Amino acid sequence: MNASIKHSLREEKGGFTLIEILVTLTILAAALPALLQAFATATRNQGLSDNTTTALYLLKFRMAEIEMEGYPDVGQETGEFGENTRYLWRSVVEDIESEEVENIRRVMVTVTWQHRNRERSMSMSTFIADRQMAQEQ
Repeated sequence: MNASIKHSLREEKGGFTLIEILVTLTILAAALPALLQAFATATRNQGLSDNTTTALYLLKFRMAEIEMEGYPDVGQETGEFGENTRYLWRSVVEDIESEEVENIRRVMVTVTWQHRNRERSMSMSTFIADRQMAQEQ
């Protein structure tokens, strides 16, 4: 009877030994810095992705404004999207000199912004023809 009592007491004891706890803590200590680094990198990349997406939409918006104005004047313009925003735009309009085509201008729009103390930019260019000139001929 005495042996069966000892056997049942062993089975009822639960929990972890000190060695098991130490091994678990060692594994966590080795893996935790890598996991934290991965989360920090993902957060940083998400911020850059958000800013890039916003810049792309603003770039398309500014290009559409220029296209709606018609045949733009040659020159440069700069501005910002609203007050106190970190997104700035710059447009450059220049004549295309070619013997094959006439009255075409190249429009290049660049949007710049600050991300983590670095200037980032995105550009787009297109060609716009003088529609009035084509109708007269």
